[in-house]
Amino acid sequence: MREEEDLSEMSEEDDESPSLSDLSSIAGNNKSLTLCGGEYAPPFPDQVLENVLENVLHFLNSRRDRNTASLVCKSWYRAEALTRSELFIGNCYAVSPSRVTDRFRRVRAVTIKGKPRFADFNLMPHDWGAYFMPWVKAMGNSYRGLEKICLKRMYLKDKDLEMIATSFPSFKELVLICCEGFGTYGLSFITSKCRLLRVLDLIEVEVADDEFDWISCFPEGETCLESLIFDCIECPINFEALEQLVARSPSLKKLRMNRYVSIGQLYRIITRAPQLTHLGTGSFSPSEIIAHVEQEPDYASAFAACKSLVCLSGFREVLPDYLPAIYPVCASLTVLNLSYANITAEQLKPVIRHCHRLEIFWVLDSVCDEGLQEVAATCKDLRELRVFPIDAREDSEGPVSDIGLRAISEGCRKLQSILYFCQRMTNAAVIAMSNNCPDLVVFRLCIMGRHRPDHITGQPMDEGFGAIVKNCKKLTRLAISGLLTDRAFSYIGEYGKLIKTLSVAFAGDSDMGLKYVLEGCPRLQKLEIRDSPFGNAALLSGLHHYYNMRFLWMSSCRLTREGCQELARRLPELVVEIMNENGVDQPAGDNVDILYMYRSLEPQPRSDAPRFVTIL
Repeated sequence: MREEEDLSEMSEEDDESPSLSDLSSIAGNNKSLTLCGGEYAPPFPDQVLENVLENVLHFLNSRRDRNTASLVCKSWYRAEALTRSELFIGNCYAVSPSRVTDRFRRVRAVTIKGKPRFADFNLMPHDWGAYFMPWVKAMGNSYRGLEKICLKRMYLKDKDLEMIATSFPSFKELVLICCEGFGTYGLSFITSKCRLLRVLDLIEVEVADDEFDWISCFPEGETCLESLIFDCIECPINFEALEQLVARSPSLKKLRMNRYVSIGQLYRIITRAPQLTHLGTGSFSPSEIIAHVEQEPDYASAFAACKSLVCLSGFREVLPDYLPAIYPVCASLTVLNLSYANITAEQLKPVIRHCHRLEIFWVLDSVCDEGLQEVAATCKDLRELRVFPIDAREDSEGPVSDIGLRAISEGCRKLQSILYFCQRMTNAAVIAMSNNCPDLVVFRLCIMGRHRPDHITGQPMDEGFGAIVKNCKKLTRLAISGLLTDRAFSYIGEYGKLIKTLSVAFAGDSDMGLKYVLEGCPRLQKLEIRDSPFGNAALLSGLHHYYNMRFLWMSSCRLTREGCQELARRLPELVVEIMNENGVDQPAGDNVDILYMYRSLEPQPRSDAPRFVTIL
């Protein structure tokens, strides 16, 4: 599954990964706290001072700053809880819903994450957990003023959506990312009962087709709708109802439609909503009826009237003959997502030559190195690039390579984030990127196929990734692949001092590789490892650091039940789950398929673990 985020900003990469103080501030264990090395004075006796403190804390927007403030003393702890309006729960099992609602009473916005990211790649059994029901029940009883819910990789049912719609009278925003478990019937509760709804964003979610017309359920009359995203829904919609909804939503700025919306219908939408800033085009091909009966509208003129458009995405089932229609808006675009458009370099070039202001660009590798060379020549302000594979088979010969990567590094020197899938790479190209793009914060190079070396020299890719961590001083997120020895991990441990998220696939020689990372990366928060030769010794080398991490995921490594049990025994405040990757009962054998370890404040293990999960 493609990891989808708000294309207008880097969300996951800019996320402030919470430290142990996040959990401590909720737990309230602050009886013996220190400030600047000494014991802090007793709580303020004067209520007036506490009121002043509450007013000051209202100006703290950073989660990290608020967590730190809550640990100063009991007065600050109380005041911070009373003024906290937004909650971020990085792991739905790290704390119980009741503990959260008891601690924070005036919350208006909640963000909750469930399954770890590797669940997107079918590496976690489907019914592992991350159920939203306990959370919505607790919040329904405590947060009557709740206005916003954002969920990522959570499982929620139609009943949960009904509870959202009926429990929060002022509810305004629902954002679901990579979620599952509900259908169009559940959506109808949100659209019919949330009369103040401003945002309904469904991003890479699985929505069951209940044959229910959820779009027609929006209340009649003018709406407050500002953002509506449903491009992932794989079932037809009532277009007439959508067109009427858009017409009576003057504040609508973001609209991303699914592949059942033809280009002729898109024309009718944008003529009614020229104020749009973000547009998902749907299929960008004509329906059979329009193609054979109606006269072709002037699509280019319709786009030209969209003076505010800065983000364009969609293009499912695109017909290249229609791409010139977007030329009038290309000059103003800062975001262009063609990651579903199977287009060639020759089809891309006329489009990209108009996109001089582009900052974020997603595309399929069907554009080949030649297409990326055109991007490099035109998009000098590019900040983020993602190149996805059209064919992810390990034995395929991919159309992009080190040539495209080197071109991007030479032409787009303001680049801060890159995700690049390929089959052929060289150390020289990666080293060139480290020198040409020193502001990189995110570097994710996915060399598809196991243990692929530098395709010219045949050497491991150690020096390329070593150069990235040496020269890119701002790097916080790194994904490594290809033929890598322990030397690459030694470079990461020595130079990757700011790395928070590290993803490893098919890499390493021995336990020493993981030891280098765990001993050398003090800010590491999320560590994801698959199909690598790391065993018990490597796992236990991180005992000193695991309490400060959000989670550790290891699958298809060389772990044993004995090693995992030793880890659980020595770190009793962490949750250690082991499971079978096939989603059946955990076998009694010694080898462990999957280890998932995370922090939790709860004294008892979660009660909803399926049979194939063993909590040590």
